[in-house]
Amino acid sequence: MKKFLGLFIISTFLILGACGGGNSAASGSSESETVTIGYFPNLNHAPAMVAKQKAMYEDHLGENVNVEYQTFPDGATFMKALAAGEIHGGLVGPGPAMNSFISGVDAQIIGASSTGGTVIVSRDGSDIESWEDVEGSTFISPRVGCTHNVQFETYMKERGVTSERTGGSMVHVTGEPARYQSMFENGDVDVATAPEPWASVMEAEVDANVVIPTSDVSFGETLPAAVFVTSDDMIENNSEQVQTLIDAHKEAVAYINDNPDEAIDITIEGIADITDQQLEKSVMESAWERTNFTYEVDADVIQEFGNSSYDLQFLKEKPDFEGFVNKTFIQ
Repeated sequence: MKKFLGLFIISTFLILGACGGGNSAASGSSESETVTIGYFPNLNHAPAMVAKQKAMYEDHLGENVNVEYQTFPDGATFMKALAAGEIHGGLVGPGPAMNSFISGVDAQIIGASSTGGTVIVSRDGSDIESWEDVEGSTFISPRVGCTHNVQFETYMKERGVTSERTGGSMVHVTGEPARYQSMFENGDVDVATAPEPWASVMEAEVDANVVIPTSDVSFGETLPAAVFVTSDDMIENNSEQVQTLIDAHKEAVAYINDNPDEAIDITIEGIADITDQQLEKSVMESAWERTNFTYEVDADVIQEFGNSSYDLQFLKEKPDFEGFVNKTFIQ
């Protein structure tokens, strides 16, 4: 079913970009191997930053494995790297992972990273204080059809408001979340589908208004904001190493929940290293309250989100995600 869908949905590969095929780490080799972990400089990817800072992957993989890290600007780029074997696994938004699966890319979700963290905010002076004021405005998301885009448009469609893409009045533009603040300041957009910590940044820096909180936006507290994915090749040919990666990831999630104050400091540093933006701790603490760190993932929610992506015309066919979520490694 997955390969058949790929024949006529491959054009959607870039549509669900965010808001490896080959395996260089052969099991049992006595030579030094390299495993590359991918992630984004976002709050929802804090487990990767904590695991990196605490050398958790290195500890679990052992001394014969060299661990490298690669960051990405969006989910489509991440999934291309996974398909090409440039990374062995890591954290990405559920949207691009879903798109790759239905386009025929061999990838599986083997755990979650967090839920929550998507906030819909409006520009101060836009006169947009609730969803009822959004019609006819310009909104921004990281990519067309990304996780945050789908969450926002699902919420609005349920209330009778849609984007120009589907015959409605909302104008949609895209841009990196780190640029949202300047776009608000310049008056380029009215509404932002903001992944944390960028929503809290804009609340603090440009008096952005919360239009739809995390608790209310569609799939806000159930959909994984980030998922841990790897390739079919890794699962089929190196399952022991996949288990090791998930064990390290689970340790990072547990560490975050047990040591939130230190985890916040690590995440601030991790984001600054990539974006050159030093976030205030008070801002990160606000964002942290909207995020739940967990490695558990619900396959039914993934399917519901995919159905909504189809309803919003981001997908040409209703997806079938049977076999996409593999919970073997987190049990």
